Amino acid sequence: MTATRHALHAVAELVIAGPQHRRDGTIRMHVVPGGIAGVALAVAIEGAGLVWPDGRAPLHGTTCRSLAAAAGVDVGAPDLYHDHAELDADDELRVDTGEAAALLAWFARGDDALRWLAPGVEPVVWPEHFDVAVTLAEVNYGVSPGDGYLDEPYAYVGPHAPRAGAFWNAPFGAARPAAELDGDALRAFFADGRRQVSR
Repeated sequence: MTATRHALHAVAELVIAGPQHRRDGTIRMHVVPGGIAGVALAVAIEGAGLVWPDGRAPLHGTTCRSLAAAAGVDVGAPDLYHDHAELDADDELRVDTGEAAALLAWFARGDDALRWLAPGVEPVVWPEHFDVAVTLAEVNYGVSPGDGYLDEPYAYVGPHAPRAGAFWNAPFGAARPAAELDGDALRAFFADGRRQVSR
């Protein structure tokens, strides 16, 4: 799943967020049915493919540079931050269809739970950390498909100011692996985090 995650992250950053930022001034992406898309650029990851208004291409076995050329956008990361995707524009993408579907389904579950937690607040897929999140009262709530902290999907609550207590089990706040968050447990984790920071 790590190779698939790295590939999806690279495509999101280099083919969607970067070109969108240079054209429209925003790096924000959002969850859409079956994947993620730019908020202003009509380019999306859907399952194991890239989709744009007049075309579609598989991700596996190609590069971000080739995908960007096919979609008619200029490849490259936004010039706003220093933490970038693990792959460059010319690295070959390795994408497993089932793993891509599972990671994108996790993003969709996270988006649903975040909308439940904060009605009226639009969850954002951020390209630098490749997560979907909202910020409420200086606390970040979100889900990640995995990263340097934990090499598997997880949910997190990250207060801007450090907190102490059993709930806070991660360097940035609190985290729970997706495997522990079946059913309504993801919503319950976010709700518990909101209660914890209100104490």
